Amino acid sequence: MNSTPSDSITEGGLARPMFRLAWPIVALQLLQVTYNIADTFWLGQFDTDALAAISLAFPLIFLLISVAGGFTAAGSILVAQYTGAKSEGSAGRVAGQTISFVSILAVGLGLVGYVFTEEMLGLLPSQAETAANVIPLAARYMEVFFLGIVFMFGFFVFSALMRGYGNTKTPMRVMLASVAMNVVLDPILIFGWGPIDGMGIVGAAVATVASRGLGTVLGLYILFMTDAGPTIELHHLAPDLDVIRDIVDIGVPSALEQSASALAMVTLTAMIVQFAPPVVAAYGLGNRIASLIFLPAMGLGRATNTMVGQNLGAGNTERAERAVWLAAKVSGGVLLVVGVLVFLFPTVLVDAFVSKDIPDALATIDLGAEYIQIRTVEFAFIGVLQVLLGAYRGAGNTKTALVFSLVALWIGRVATVSVLAFDTVPILGIAGYGMGATGFWYGMAMGNVVGAIAAGLWFTRGTWKQSVIDKRGPSPSVADGGEE
Repeated sequence: MNSTPSDSITEGGLARPMFRLAWPIVALQLLQVTYNIADTFWLGQFDTDALAAISLAFPLIFLLISVAGGFTAAGSILVAQYTGAKSEGSAGRVAGQTISFVSILAVGLGLVGYVFTEEMLGLLPSQAETAANVIPLAARYMEVFFLGIVFMFGFFVFSALMRGYGNTKTPMRVMLASVAMNVVLDPILIFGWGPIDGMGIVGAAVATVASRGLGTVLGLYILFMTDAGPTIELHHLAPDLDVIRDIVDIGVPSALEQSASALAMVTLTAMIVQFAPPVVAAYGLGNRIASLIFLPAMGLGRATNTMVGQNLGAGNTERAERAVWLAAKVSGGVLLVVGVLVFLFPTVLVDAFVSKDIPDALATIDLGAEYIQIRTVEFAFIGVLQVLLGAYRGAGNTKTALVFSLVALWIGRVATVSVLAFDTVPILGIAGYGMGATGFWYGMAMGNVVGAIAAGLWFTRGTWKQSVIDKRGPSPSVADGGEE
């Protein structure tokens, strides 16, 4: 095993290893968002109904992806802690079991998603014009996506395992190749070029699936054929019930967290489709811009996951806590500055993604600028919240992360949107404030504010400072005299 990633994370100064971990993750997340940005940009030149369709499709796709996504997080946590404990054989075994387990889940979820695409979209109480023009396009996009969903998970697993190991640069390079392919394919398949007929929104889906396939192939090659990550042997893919039990124990709360997040997105989507298409398009566009802005927070949150995991695995609890506070200060501070800039110039961002020559463009731009400007209230808070959630996950406290995600999404966001946006609160039937789209925007901004305050107060109690491998005792490979 190359000892440099582990030693730099568990010994010496904090700022340098944190930065070395975080910047490739931020770059990788930027490349990840580039997939969505490319689709948003080219479909924004093509048709606002197609732009609205991906706004509806993504939460439903994410709902199924999240079911297996929690188990990739479990693999990352266990690899980080075993790597910190210098247990290379256990890290490889966990990595192999994660690949097998998540691959089986991906195939099953893809089939379920493809078969029930229309039923899932049918659950959305769409406004008449949205139902007629947008829903059919969303269905076509989702069907292609679900057929290729195994390629999504292939890269997710590779990236998570490498992150747990402490190597964040290699997944970034693989993602760069994948995104480059997507950027080239998107306009060709959406609009057509030469002998290739334009496929519209279906072309965007095909481009994404093909590009993800490239990332999966490259990732698997690196895991099995190089020493850049945990050492995985073919026999590590055979079912090992002890390891699978650990993956499930840690992964279920994480999967529930991601599923709850996805379900919240679906619920919010069910609310937004009751508005006209320009509002739906502005909502989707604003969310994608926000996801781009939040990249530093996401990167530092995932870097904190690895820092905490490896340091707790090595028994360095005080160092783990100092890493969390450092990341929280940097993340919150950077996003505070970004929030001020976006508040002052929101239209500049939105204007770049929508052609003024397509129907409803000006209304979409105005609504999108209002949305992203209101959401600047939460920017610094999401910076802190993502780091704290990363700390809980790195320690294996995925149940704690689940609770605060639920607070942020369902109390801070969904409930607030319900009260502010509608005359009558959905389901409850009580009177709301009826602020329309503006109320929706304010409700969206409140979730991370509430979540960050709650998670921060709990973090100061210090009850998170025990690693998963300490609680479970020696790993199966150690206890049985296996390879180390």
